[in-house]
Amino acid sequence: MTGTVVTVFVLHILFVVFDANQGNEFVSFVYGLAQVLVLGLGDVFTPDDALLGVILNYGLAALVYLVIGRLIAKAIRR
Repeated sequence: MTGTVVTVFVLHILFVVFDANQGNEFVSFVYGLAQVLVLGLGDVFTPDDALLGVILNYGLAALVYLVIGRLIAKAIRR
């Protein structure tokens, strides 16, 4: 599950970096899903460069999901 969420964040970052067509249904779906899943981490960093902000904030969200997901999985296995 966490791998799927991390993939959504990585795709979102890539779509922003490469200026993907937001009119595309898949790109639009990923953008919307990433905004829902970011859970308040979307504006932790507010650099002047908006592109850098997306990379930092969604990268942080991906890292948080990954770490928490691994900890939960490890606790369940015990």
